Amino acid sequence: MSGAGAAAGAPSIEPGGPRESTWHPTDQFIGGAWVPSHGTERIDVVDPATGEAWASVPAGDAADVDAAVQAARAAFVEGPWARMRPSERAAVLLRFADEVEARADELSATNTRENGSPVAESGGAAANAAGILSYYASLAGHLEQEDVREFPNGSGRSVVRRDPLGVCALIAPWNFPINLVVIKLAPALLAGNSVVIKPASPTPLSIRHIVLAAAAAGVPDGVVNLITGPGRMGDVLVKHPLVNKVAFTGSTEVGRRIAAACGELLRPVTLELGGKSAAILLDDVDLDAFAEVFVRSSMRNTGQTCYISTRILAPESRYEEIVARITEVVESSPQGDPFDPSTVFGPVANRPQYESVLEHLESARAEGARFATGGEPLPGPGFFVAPTVLADVTPGMRVAREEIFGPVVTVQRYSTEDEAIELANSTPFGLGGIVFSADPDRAFAVAEQVDSGSVGVNFFASNHAAPFGGRHDSGLGVEYGIEGLEQYVSYKSIHRK
Repeated sequence: MSGAGAAAGAPSIEPGGPRESTWHPTDQFIGGAWVPSHGTERIDVVDPATGEAWASVPAGDAADVDAAVQAARAAFVEGPWARMRPSERAAVLLRFADEVEARADELSATNTRENGSPVAESGGAAANAAGILSYYASLAGHLEQEDVREFPNGSGRSVVRRDPLGVCALIAPWNFPINLVVIKLAPALLAGNSVVIKPASPTPLSIRHIVLAAAAAGVPDGVVNLITGPGRMGDVLVKHPLVNKVAFTGSTEVGRRIAAACGELLRPVTLELGGKSAAILLDDVDLDAFAEVFVRSSMRNTGQTCYISTRILAPESRYEEIVARITEVVESSPQGDPFDPSTVFGPVANRPQYESVLEHLESARAEGARFATGGEPLPGPGFFVAPTVLADVTPGMRVAREEIFGPVVTVQRYSTEDEAIELANSTPFGLGGIVFSADPDRAFAVAEQVDSGSVGVNFFASNHAAPFGGRHDSGLGVEYGIEGLEQYVSYKSIHRK
């Protein structure tokens, strides 16, 4: 298929290649071994490009959760990992990075078949995950350095220790099932913790490659555990009495429930939640430069990315020009088989999300938005929605307020720079954002006024060395950077004369 706007039917999905394989594991990874699941039910894994189930995994139960947490606790209390020097753990993380990269093809193929991410996207997942592991390995010295602080009155000194927390529950979403685990796993391991990983139920298979890579790298038995099952297992895991820390990426709704549970238990928690980020195009914007980064900035992974700027804020003086240019970019970006390297837009990742996207599009029609392109489900198999540009969107419309998480962008007008900043800050979220201008200093000055955890100037990308986290309804705590590592330690001050 060429452009979504010109689409006449469903993308062509040819048989063969990765779609010839099936995968039906029966085990959970607990205590360094694949063990039979206590839960006897199964969860189908559906290829969103065809709508067909191609695999299934065990639907674990509370007994599986308990076994995994007990194994992680035993590894933490009795095993060598927490007692190794950080530099020794770092050496294992570097081997881990190599093992991940060696599995790049399997990781990409499994990821794409699980959630429809085009291989142009999933093909970089292994390298990115390896980069995260290598970056955190480089921070071993931060944990090993002697941190001595004098009393202000000169009466003594304090030695500050950073101890591992214990058992960390890592709960991941379905949109980036590899890297959104690894960004939690790498700092947790470097700090000396053990972990239990619970992937999202639609994408339970990619992470098995990561677990195999960890074992091959020499991570001791019980330090990394993996359980698959329905969402309710996450609730059991969060509330398990032997869990010492929770890290979650997902919806704000679920994040609130996890935060409430952790608050009741006085349990540390990191939450990376939803977003409704804005791209402010100032009146001097270079549209050619903007067009080059538009898809990655505002519709990455078929619009299923938390931080992308799906609200385009355009100056009144150039509004129609900007709508036309965005529409041109979208219509010229191929949609189709996610295993085709030329594909830019794949399917929506699963049926519930597909139905949610269509519901949002219907609300846009009812509320008077103009469909510059797209807006329709595509006939045929799979969960394809034509990539959509919504113009004449006003702040009160549902599509301007709620995270759609699909191939949809909205374009809103503004009259003054102050109004653009006010619009950018008008939602309860605060995760990402971008300011586009021919004058980078002018864009930077505007970016400083955007109430968000991260803001880009003429592009957006995550920096492994800089903290990433949300404000307001977009989360608690941060990932990436030294600050992300500090989320997985417990401080102890030892005072001496």
